[in-house]
Amino acid sequence: MWVTLIIVGMTYVGIAIGHWPKTKTNRTTIALIGAGLLIVTQQIPFAEIGKYLDLNTLILLFGMMIVNSYLRIAGFFNTAGNAILRLAHGPKAFLALEVVTIGVLSAFFLNDTIVLMLTPLIVDIAFSLKREPIPYLIALAAAANVGSVATLTGNPQNMIIGIASGIPYREFSAALAPIAILSLGVIWVVVVKLYPQEFNVNHFNIRQLPKGEYNRTQIIKSVLVTLSLLAALLAGVPIAEAAFIAACVLLLVQNIRPEIVFAEFDWGLLVFFAGLFVVTGSLESNKLGSSLLAVARPLLGENVLGLTAVTTLLSNVISNVPAVLLLKTIVANLTQARAGWLTLAAASTLAGNLTLVGSVANLIVAEGAAKKKVYLKFWEYTRAGALITVLTLGIAVVWLHFFIWI
Repeated sequence: MWVTLIIVGMTYVGIAIGHWPKTKTNRTTIALIGAGLLIVTQQIPFAEIGKYLDLNTLILLFGMMIVNSYLRIAGFFNTAGNAILRLAHGPKAFLALEVVTIGVLSAFFLNDTIVLMLTPLIVDIAFSLKREPIPYLIALAAAANVGSVATLTGNPQNMIIGIASGIPYREFSAALAPIAILSLGVIWVVVVKLYPQEFNVNHFNIRQLPKGEYNRTQIIKSVLVTLSLLAALLAGVPIAEAAFIAACVLLLVQNIRPEIVFAEFDWGLLVFFAGLFVVTGSLESNKLGSSLLAVARPLLGENVLGLTAVTTLLSNVISNVPAVLLLKTIVANLTQARAGWLTLAAASTLAGNLTLVGSVANLIVAEGAAKKKVYLKFWEYTRAGALITVLTLGIAVVWLHFFIWI
Protein backbone atom coordinates (compact mmCIF):
# COMPACT_ATOMS: atom_id res chain seq x y z
CA MET A 1 0.00 0.00 0.00
CA TRP A 2 2.77 2.44 0.94
CA VAL A 3 4.76 1.64 -2.17
CA THR A 4 1.72 2.45 -4.31
CA LEU A 5 1.17 5.73 -2.44
CA ILE A 6 4.80 6.79 -2.89
CA ILE A 7 4.83 6.04 -6.63
CA VAL A 8 1.46 7.69 -7.25
CA GLY A 9 2.54 10.68 -5.15
CA MET A 10 5.80 11.08 -7.08
CA THR A 11 3.87 10.84 -10.35
CA TYR A 12 1.34 13.50 -9.38
CA VAL A 13 4.03 15.85 -8.07
CA GLY A 14 5.90 15.52 -11.34
CA ILE A 15 2.72 16.18 -13.31
CA ALA A 16 2.01 19.25 -11.18
CA ILE A 17 5.51 20.69 -11.74
CA GLY A 18 5.66 19.58 -15.38
CA HIS A 19 8.89 17.58 -14.99
CA TRP A 20 11.05 15.78 -12.49
CA PRO A 21 14.08 17.87 -11.46
CA LYS A 22 17.33 17.08 -13.27
CA THR A 23 15.59 14.83 -15.80
CA LYS A 24 14.42 15.28 -19.40
CA THR A 25 10.86 14.35 -18.53
CA ASN A 26 7.49 15.93 -19.24
CA ARG A 27 3.97 15.14 -18.04
CA THR A 28 3.51 12.34 -20.58
CA THR A 29 6.75 10.53 -19.77
CA ILE A 30 6.15 10.95 -16.04
CA ALA A 31 2.76 9.22 -16.35
CA LEU A 32 4.38 6.37 -18.31
CA ILE A 33 7.28 6.00 -15.88
CA GLY A 34 4.84 5.99 -12.96
CA ALA A 35 2.93 3.12 -14.59
CA GLY A 36 6.23 1.31 -15.22
CA LEU A 37 7.31 1.67 -11.59
CA LEU A 38 3.99 0.23 -10.43
CA ILE A 39 4.58 -2.80 -12.67
CA VAL A 40 8.23 -3.28 -11.65
CA THR A 41 7.34 -3.14 -7.94
CA GLN A 42 4.46 -5.59 -8.56
CA GLN A 43 1.82 -3.16 -7.34
CA ILE A 44 -0.17 -4.04 -10.46
CA PRO A 45 0.25 -7.14 -12.66
CA PHE A 46 1.48 -6.46 -16.19
CA ALA A 47 -0.88 -9.12 -17.59
CA GLU A 48 -3.88 -7.11 -16.33
CA ILE A 49 -2.74 -3.65 -17.44
CA GLY A 50 -5.44 -3.53 -20.10
CA LYS A 51 -8.22 -3.47 -17.52
CA TYR A 52 -6.97 -0.13 -16.20
CA LEU A 53 -7.33 1.59 -19.56
CA ASP A 54 -10.60 3.39 -20.22
CA LEU A 55 -10.88 2.46 -23.89
CA ASN A 56 -14.08 4.43 -24.43
CA THR A 57 -12.38 7.67 -23.40
CA LEU A 58 -9.25 6.91 -25.45
CA ILE A 59 -11.37 6.06 -28.53
CA LEU A 60 -13.45 9.22 -28.07
CA LEU A 61 -10.33 11.37 -27.84
CA PHE A 62 -8.80 9.60 -30.84
CA GLY A 63 -11.94 10.09 -32.93
CA MET A 64 -12.21 13.79 -32.09
CA MET A 65 -8.53 14.28 -32.97
CA ILE A 66 -9.18 12.89 -36.45
CA VAL A 67 -12.19 15.18 -36.94
CA ASN A 68 -10.19 18.19 -35.74
CA SER A 69 -7.24 17.28 -37.96
CA TYR A 70 -9.38 17.29 -41.09
CA LEU A 71 -10.94 20.63 -40.14
CA ARG A 72 -7.50 22.10 -39.54
CA ILE A 73 -5.99 20.81 -42.79
CA ALA A 74 -8.99 22.09 -44.75
CA GLY A 75 -8.48 25.59 -43.31
CA PHE A 76 -11.76 25.75 -41.38
CA PHE A 77 -10.30 27.43 -38.30
CA ASN A 78 -8.45 30.11 -40.28
CA THR A 79 -11.64 30.81 -42.22
CA ALA A 80 -13.58 31.20 -38.97
CA GLY A 81 -10.96 33.58 -37.56
CA ASN A 82 -11.02 35.80 -40.64
CA ALA A 83 -14.83 35.84 -40.56
CA ILE A 84 -14.67 37.39 -37.07
CA LEU A 85 -12.62 40.29 -38.36
CA ARG A 86 -14.87 40.92 -41.35
CA LEU A 87 -17.89 41.32 -39.06
CA ALA A 88 -16.19 43.52 -36.46
CA HIS A 89 -15.83 47.30 -36.79
CA GLY A 90 -14.01 48.08 -33.55
CA PRO A 91 -12.02 46.49 -30.71
CA LYS A 92 -15.01 45.86 -28.43
CA ALA A 93 -17.03 44.23 -31.21
CA PHE A 94 -14.02 42.19 -32.30
CA LEU A 95 -13.44 40.99 -28.73
CA ALA A 96 -17.12 40.03 -28.37
CA LEU A 97 -17.11 38.09 -31.63
CA GLU A 98 -13.82 36.44 -30.71
CA VAL A 99 -15.10 35.30 -27.31
CA VAL A 100 -18.37 33.96 -28.73
CA THR A 101 -16.73 32.21 -31.69
CA ILE A 102 -14.00 30.62 -29.59
CA GLY A 103 -16.56 29.57 -27.00
CA VAL A 104 -18.81 27.90 -29.57
CA LEU A 105 -15.94 26.16 -31.38
CA SER A 106 -14.50 24.93 -28.07
CA ALA A 107 -17.87 23.50 -27.08
CA PHE A 108 -17.96 21.17 -30.06
CA PHE A 109 -14.26 20.47 -30.57
CA LEU A 110 -11.33 20.00 -28.23
CA ASN A 111 -10.47 23.38 -26.71
CA ASP A 112 -6.74 22.65 -26.96
CA THR A 113 -7.09 22.24 -30.73
CA ILE A 114 -8.99 25.50 -31.06
CA VAL A 115 -6.32 27.59 -29.34
CA LEU A 116 -3.56 25.80 -31.23
CA MET A 117 -5.18 26.78 -34.53
CA LEU A 118 -6.21 30.33 -33.67
CA THR A 119 -3.38 31.73 -31.54
CA PRO A 120 -1.15 32.62 -34.52
CA LEU A 121 -4.14 34.07 -36.36
CA ILE A 122 -5.19 36.30 -33.43
CA VAL A 123 -1.63 37.64 -33.16
CA ASP A 124 -1.47 38.32 -36.91
CA ILE A 125 -4.83 40.11 -36.83
CA ALA A 126 -3.76 42.28 -33.87
CA PHE A 127 -0.52 43.22 -35.64
CA SER A 128 -2.34 44.03 -38.89
CA LEU A 129 -4.65 46.38 -36.97
CA LYS A 130 -1.76 47.82 -34.90
CA ARG A 131 -3.46 46.69 -31.69
CA GLU A 132 -2.00 45.15 -28.54
CA PRO A 133 -2.44 41.35 -28.85
CA ILE A 134 -2.26 40.48 -25.13
CA PRO A 135 -5.93 41.22 -24.22
CA TYR A 136 -7.15 39.17 -27.17
CA LEU A 137 -4.85 36.28 -26.28
CA ILE A 138 -6.14 36.27 -22.69
CA ALA A 139 -9.69 36.25 -24.03
CA LEU A 140 -8.78 33.41 -26.42
CA ALA A 141 -7.48 31.15 -23.65
CA ALA A 142 -10.27 31.96 -21.19
CA ALA A 143 -13.05 31.58 -23.77
CA ALA A 144 -11.66 28.23 -24.93
CA ASN A 145 -11.80 26.92 -21.36
CA VAL A 146 -15.22 28.40 -20.59
CA GLY A 147 -16.83 27.32 -23.87
CA SER A 148 -15.63 23.75 -23.40
CA VAL A 149 -17.72 23.49 -20.22
CA ALA A 150 -20.87 23.18 -22.30
CA THR A 151 -20.45 19.74 -23.87
CA LEU A 152 -18.95 16.30 -23.31
CA THR A 153 -16.61 16.77 -26.28
CA GLY A 154 -15.31 20.21 -25.26
CA ASN A 155 -12.26 19.05 -23.31
CA PRO A 156 -10.54 15.84 -22.14
CA GLN A 157 -11.84 15.96 -18.56
CA ASN A 158 -15.44 16.22 -19.78
CA MET A 159 -14.85 13.18 -21.98
CA ILE A 160 -13.71 11.19 -18.96
CA ILE A 161 -16.76 12.35 -16.99
CA GLY A 162 -19.12 11.56 -19.88
CA ILE A 163 -17.87 7.98 -20.16
CA ALA A 164 -17.75 7.39 -16.40
CA SER A 165 -21.11 8.96 -15.57
CA GLY A 166 -23.17 7.83 -18.55
CA ILE A 167 -24.88 11.24 -18.65
CA PRO A 168 -26.32 11.71 -22.18
CA TYR A 169 -24.78 14.42 -24.34
CA ARG A 170 -27.99 16.45 -24.57
CA GLU A 171 -28.66 16.27 -20.82
CA PHE A 172 -25.08 17.31 -20.00
CA SER A 173 -25.28 20.33 -22.30
CA ALA A 174 -28.70 21.38 -21.02
CA ALA A 175 -27.27 21.44 -17.49
CA LEU A 176 -23.97 23.24 -18.14
CA ALA A 177 -24.42 25.33 -21.32
CA PRO A 178 -26.10 28.19 -19.38
CA ILE A 179 -22.98 28.43 -17.18
CA ALA A 180 -20.78 28.65 -20.27
CA ILE A 181 -22.94 31.31 -21.92
CA LEU A 182 -23.03 33.56 -18.84
CA SER A 183 -19.31 33.05 -18.23
CA LEU A 184 -18.40 34.12 -21.77
CA GLY A 185 -20.00 37.46 -20.96
CA VAL A 186 -17.83 37.70 -17.86
CA ILE A 187 -14.67 37.32 -19.97
CA TRP A 188 -15.65 40.22 -22.22
CA VAL A 189 -16.41 42.51 -19.28
CA VAL A 190 -13.22 41.67 -17.37
CA VAL A 191 -10.91 42.09 -20.36
CA VAL A 192 -12.50 45.40 -21.41
CA LYS A 193 -12.29 46.78 -17.87
CA LEU A 194 -8.68 45.70 -17.34
CA TYR A 195 -7.47 47.15 -20.65
CA PRO A 196 -9.34 50.46 -21.07
CA GLN A 197 -6.71 52.01 -23.36
CA GLU A 198 -7.04 49.15 -25.83
CA PHE A 199 -10.83 49.41 -26.03
CA ASN A 200 -11.40 53.19 -26.02
CA VAL A 201 -11.33 53.20 -29.85
CA ASN A 202 -14.72 52.86 -31.52
CA HIS A 203 -13.52 51.89 -34.98
CA PHE A 204 -10.43 50.55 -36.66
CA ASN A 205 -9.39 50.39 -40.28
CA ILE A 206 -8.96 46.97 -41.80
CA ARG A 207 -6.28 47.20 -44.46
CA GLN A 208 -5.34 43.60 -45.09
CA LEU A 209 -6.55 40.36 -43.57
CA PRO A 210 -3.98 37.69 -42.64
CA LYS A 211 -3.98 35.15 -45.43
CA GLY A 212 -4.69 31.51 -44.76
CA GLU A 213 -4.97 28.54 -47.09
CA TYR A 214 -8.25 26.69 -47.30
CA ASN A 215 -9.95 24.06 -49.44
CA ARG A 216 -13.66 24.64 -49.93
CA THR A 217 -14.48 21.01 -50.82
CA GLN A 218 -12.59 19.64 -47.84
CA ILE A 219 -14.23 22.15 -45.50
CA ILE A 220 -17.71 21.22 -46.74
CA LYS A 221 -17.07 17.49 -46.28
CA SER A 222 -15.59 17.99 -42.81
CA VAL A 223 -18.39 20.27 -41.67
CA LEU A 224 -21.10 17.91 -42.95
CA VAL A 225 -19.57 14.96 -41.12
CA THR A 226 -19.15 17.09 -37.99
CA LEU A 227 -22.79 18.18 -38.10
CA SER A 228 -23.82 14.55 -38.54
CA LEU A 229 -21.70 13.68 -35.49
CA LEU A 230 -23.44 16.40 -33.48
CA ALA A 231 -26.86 15.12 -34.59
CA ALA A 232 -25.91 11.58 -33.54
CA LEU A 233 -24.75 12.80 -30.12
CA LEU A 234 -27.96 14.76 -29.59
CA ALA A 235 -29.95 11.68 -30.64
CA GLY A 236 -28.31 9.67 -27.87
CA VAL A 237 -25.71 7.65 -29.74
CA PRO A 238 -22.85 6.73 -27.36
CA ILE A 239 -20.26 9.49 -27.67
CA ALA A 240 -17.22 7.26 -28.21
CA GLU A 241 -18.98 5.21 -30.86
CA ALA A 242 -20.28 8.30 -32.68
CA ALA A 243 -16.86 10.00 -32.71
CA PHE A 244 -15.13 6.86 -33.97
CA ILE A 245 -17.62 6.34 -36.82
CA ALA A 246 -17.36 10.03 -37.82
CA ALA A 247 -13.58 9.69 -37.92
CA CYS A 248 -13.84 6.59 -40.12
CA VAL A 249 -16.18 8.39 -42.54
CA LEU A 250 -13.71 11.26 -42.90
CA LEU A 251 -10.83 8.85 -43.47
CA LEU A 252 -12.88 7.34 -46.31
CA VAL A 253 -14.32 10.42 -48.06
CA GLN A 254 -11.53 12.99 -47.71
CA ASN A 255 -8.89 13.01 -50.44
CA ILE A 256 -5.98 13.58 -48.04
CA ARG A 257 -3.11 11.21 -47.37
CA PRO A 258 -3.60 9.54 -43.95
CA GLU A 259 -0.01 10.25 -42.88
CA ILE A 260 -0.74 13.99 -43.19
CA VAL A 261 -3.78 13.60 -40.95
CA PHE A 262 -1.96 11.52 -38.35
CA ALA A 263 0.93 14.02 -38.31
CA GLU A 264 -1.54 16.57 -36.94
CA PHE A 265 -2.22 14.45 -33.83
CA ASP A 266 -1.14 15.17 -30.30
CA TRP A 267 -0.13 11.55 -29.73
CA GLY A 268 1.44 12.54 -26.42
CA LEU A 269 -2.00 13.38 -25.04
CA LEU A 270 -3.28 9.87 -25.75
CA VAL A 271 -0.20 8.34 -24.12
CA PHE A 272 -0.56 10.70 -21.15
CA PHE A 273 -4.15 9.53 -20.63
CA ALA A 274 -3.21 5.87 -20.88
CA GLY A 275 -0.45 6.26 -18.28
CA LEU A 276 -2.71 8.23 -15.95
CA PHE A 277 -5.44 5.59 -16.17
CA VAL A 278 -2.94 2.98 -14.97
CA VAL A 279 -1.49 5.16 -12.19
CA THR A 280 -4.89 6.24 -10.86
CA GLY A 281 -6.37 2.77 -11.27
CA SER A 282 -3.68 1.35 -9.01
CA LEU A 283 -5.21 3.23 -6.07
CA GLU A 284 -8.47 1.35 -6.44
CA SER A 285 -6.89 -2.04 -7.15
CA ASN A 286 -4.80 -1.74 -3.97
CA LYS A 287 -7.85 -0.86 -1.86
CA LEU A 288 -6.76 2.76 -1.49
CA GLY A 289 -9.80 4.14 -3.28
CA SER A 290 -12.11 3.37 -0.36
CA SER A 291 -9.66 4.98 2.08
CA LEU A 292 -9.50 8.08 -0.12
CA LEU A 293 -13.28 8.18 -0.23
CA ALA A 294 -13.52 8.01 3.57
CA VAL A 295 -11.08 10.91 3.97
CA ALA A 296 -12.54 13.09 1.22
CA ARG A 297 -16.25 12.70 1.96
CA PRO A 298 -16.24 15.03 5.02
CA LEU A 299 -14.29 17.64 3.00
CA LEU A 300 -16.77 17.51 0.12
CA GLY A 301 -19.74 17.75 2.42
CA GLU A 302 -22.12 16.39 -0.27
CA ASN A 303 -22.77 19.90 -1.60
CA VAL A 304 -21.82 22.01 -4.58
CA LEU A 305 -19.61 24.44 -2.65
CA GLY A 306 -17.45 21.76 -1.01
CA LEU A 307 -16.95 19.77 -4.22
CA THR A 308 -16.21 22.95 -6.20
CA ALA A 309 -13.59 24.08 -3.66
CA VAL A 310 -11.81 20.71 -3.58
CA THR A 311 -11.90 20.37 -7.37
CA THR A 312 -10.59 23.91 -7.90
CA LEU A 313 -7.72 23.32 -5.48
CA LEU A 314 -6.71 19.97 -6.99
CA SER A 315 -7.06 21.25 -10.56
CA ASN A 316 -4.54 24.00 -9.88
CA VAL A 317 -2.14 21.75 -7.98
CA ILE A 318 -1.99 18.68 -10.24
CA SER A 319 -3.93 19.94 -13.32
CA ASN A 320 -7.58 19.30 -14.16
CA VAL A 321 -7.37 15.93 -15.95
CA PRO A 322 -5.47 14.17 -13.11
CA ALA A 323 -7.81 15.87 -10.62
CA VAL A 324 -10.85 14.40 -12.37
CA LEU A 325 -9.31 10.94 -12.47
CA LEU A 326 -8.47 11.20 -8.78
CA LEU A 327 -11.96 12.38 -7.81
CA LYS A 328 -13.83 10.06 -10.16
CA THR A 329 -14.36 7.25 -7.66
CA ILE A 330 -15.40 9.68 -4.93
CA VAL A 331 -18.00 11.45 -7.06
CA ALA A 332 -19.44 8.13 -8.29
CA ASN A 333 -20.20 7.21 -4.67
CA LEU A 334 -21.94 10.47 -3.74
CA THR A 335 -25.62 10.31 -2.87
CA GLN A 336 -26.33 12.79 -5.67
CA ALA A 337 -23.85 11.38 -8.15
CA ARG A 338 -25.32 13.13 -11.24
CA ALA A 339 -25.06 16.53 -9.58
CA GLY A 340 -21.56 15.64 -8.46
CA TRP A 341 -20.43 14.73 -11.98
CA LEU A 342 -21.79 17.99 -13.40
CA THR A 343 -20.13 19.99 -10.63
CA LEU A 344 -16.84 18.20 -11.20
CA ALA A 345 -17.01 19.00 -14.93
CA ALA A 346 -17.79 22.68 -14.43
CA ALA A 347 -15.34 23.30 -11.57
CA SER A 348 -12.38 21.43 -13.07
CA THR A 349 -12.71 23.33 -16.35
CA LEU A 350 -13.41 26.83 -14.99
CA ALA A 351 -10.60 26.44 -12.45
CA GLY A 352 -8.21 26.17 -15.39
CA ASN A 353 -8.49 29.92 -15.96
CA LEU A 354 -6.99 30.80 -12.57
CA THR A 355 -3.34 30.96 -13.67
CA LEU A 356 -1.35 30.61 -16.85
CA VAL A 357 -0.43 27.03 -15.90
CA GLY A 358 -3.99 26.14 -14.89
CA SER A 359 -4.82 24.42 -18.16
CA VAL A 360 -3.05 23.08 -21.23
CA ALA A 361 -5.01 25.54 -23.39
CA ASN A 362 -3.44 28.49 -21.54
CA LEU A 363 0.06 27.13 -22.07
CA ILE A 364 -0.61 26.51 -25.78
CA VAL A 365 -1.66 30.15 -26.19
CA ALA A 366 1.44 31.40 -24.37
CA GLU A 367 3.78 29.15 -26.36
CA GLY A 368 2.10 29.94 -29.69
CA ALA A 369 2.28 33.68 -29.03
CA ALA A 370 5.95 33.44 -28.03
CA LYS A 371 6.75 32.02 -31.47
CA LYS A 372 5.39 35.31 -32.83
CA LYS A 373 7.51 37.23 -30.28
CA VAL A 374 4.50 38.16 -28.17
CA TYR A 375 5.05 37.20 -24.54
CA LEU A 376 2.06 36.46 -22.33
CA LYS A 377 3.59 36.52 -18.87
CA PHE A 378 2.38 34.61 -15.82
CA TRP A 379 1.17 37.57 -13.75
CA GLU A 380 -0.21 39.40 -16.76
CA TYR A 381 -2.50 36.46 -17.44
CA THR A 382 -3.26 35.72 -13.79
CA ARG A 383 -4.43 39.30 -13.16
CA ALA A 384 -7.35 38.67 -15.51
CA GLY A 385 -7.58 34.89 -15.09
CA ALA A 386 -8.05 34.99 -11.32
CA LEU A 387 -10.92 37.48 -11.60
CA ILE A 388 -12.54 35.49 -14.42
CA THR A 389 -12.22 32.28 -12.39
CA VAL A 390 -13.78 33.72 -9.23
CA LEU A 391 -16.73 35.22 -11.11
CA THR A 392 -17.39 32.21 -13.35
CA LEU A 393 -17.11 29.72 -10.47
CA GLY A 394 -19.57 31.92 -8.58
CA ILE A 395 -22.00 31.65 -11.50
CA ALA A 396 -21.48 27.88 -11.62
CA VAL A 397 -22.04 27.39 -7.88
CA VAL A 398 -25.27 29.43 -7.90
CA TRP A 399 -26.62 27.71 -11.03
CA LEU A 400 -25.74 24.21 -9.88
CA HIS A 401 -27.07 24.80 -6.37
CA PHE A 402 -30.50 25.99 -7.47
CA PHE A 403 -31.02 23.95 -10.64
CA ILE A 404 -28.96 20.75 -10.32
CA TRP A 405 -28.47 19.83 -6.67
CA ILE A 406 -31.67 18.75 -4.98
